[in-house]
Amino acid sequence: MSVSSRGKSNATIFIIVTILIDAIGFGIVIPVLPRLVMEVGHLTLDEATWMGGWLATVYALMQFLCGPLAGNLGDRFGRSPVLLLALAGLSIDYLLMGFAPNLTWLFVGRLLAGVFGASFSPATAALADITEPEDRARRFGLVGAAFGLGFIIGPAIGGLLGELGHSVPFYAAAAFSAVNLLFGAFFFPETLAQENRRRFSIARANPVGALLAARSLPGVLSLAGILLLWNIASMVYPATWAYFAIAQYGWTDGMVGASLALAGLSMITVQKGILGRTVKRFGERRTAMLGTAVAGSCYFGYALVPLAWFGLVMIIVSALQALVQPSITALMSRQTTADRQGEMQGFIGSLNALGSIAGPLLLNPALAWFTGPTAPFHFPGAAFVIAASFALAAFFALALSDRPDGDAVPVAG
Repeated sequence: MSVSSRGKSNATIFIIVTILIDAIGFGIVIPVLPRLVMEVGHLTLDEATWMGGWLATVYALMQFLCGPLAGNLGDRFGRSPVLLLALAGLSIDYLLMGFAPNLTWLFVGRLLAGVFGASFSPATAALADITEPEDRARRFGLVGAAFGLGFIIGPAIGGLLGELGHSVPFYAAAAFSAVNLLFGAFFFPETLAQENRRRFSIARANPVGALLAARSLPGVLSLAGILLLWNIASMVYPATWAYFAIAQYGWTDGMVGASLALAGLSMITVQKGILGRTVKRFGERRTAMLGTAVAGSCYFGYALVPLAWFGLVMIIVSALQALVQPSITALMSRQTTADRQGEMQGFIGSLNALGSIAGPLLLNPALAWFTGPTAPFHFPGAAFVIAASFALAAFFALALSDRPDGDAVPVAG
């Protein structure tokens, strides 16, 4: 079975929109979550920061556990049924979150969002199915651009609709997921050929099994360690930004949403206008090094300069961090075969989720401690110092690593 040109076009649109919907759902809660947690749980800002970290951890834990499962199910049964099931689940979950009357229901909602948000693995595997290896960094850049666009739409919707009530943004996200589900049901062609499918193995459909399977692939484990360092660093935005912006700049929900929208717009600009040319000229590894170096420097800037206008400037400059994820993902994707792309993307999804577990457990307590009443001094930038350390560790690990076989050779001129 092969996918026609029109089928590839429809598949690409659906995949990108699916990632976009996931990003909208992830970002839509960020502007309203701090004050929603404070209101529902009757908590102070520093207490809500702790609680927000646990909510993020629950979400990420389920993605960590379910990422390899979704990827392996996609390798066995095809990408389409797994993606459509995930979208149906997200639609129901957003409605549940909209009606949540207390913190318990918020935790249940984030748990289910983590389960069904594992659609990232089969979605990126489907994109790999219809893309030649040398084009994958650029195409994975589309995934990053979709996520960036979601970080424009999601926080903007969350900030604006949140003024009408904390539940309204969740109803909007449910509607987006339902519309995409209908589009996929009618127009998304299956991208995985029958001859490239393999038997489902529960031993490999879990994070430990995925790690053991990845050991046989050259260079993957070192790249996985680097990606994990980066994922922890990059969690500083989704895990702490809303709390940080309130503590550091005194921003409202609307301003938090606008700042995240600016971040998303800046990242899209990087991924659409800079990523492809940078990879072609310097290769994936050095492109990732550039992104980690800029990100680490900007994170220190956030921490040390408590001026709102400077924070907005750093949002624009730090958008070069959008070079990192697609470059490392492309390097890892090159190391596996067509029948294991789903497994590889599931493994990458678990690494992303593992970073999303560790990030809030490190970053949110630091922010809460240094903005609480028992802090030795007031320092909202503590979380960004930690994030900068992890970003620069990823940079040095890339610099010291051998060039993987799949790394592009620099082009003269």
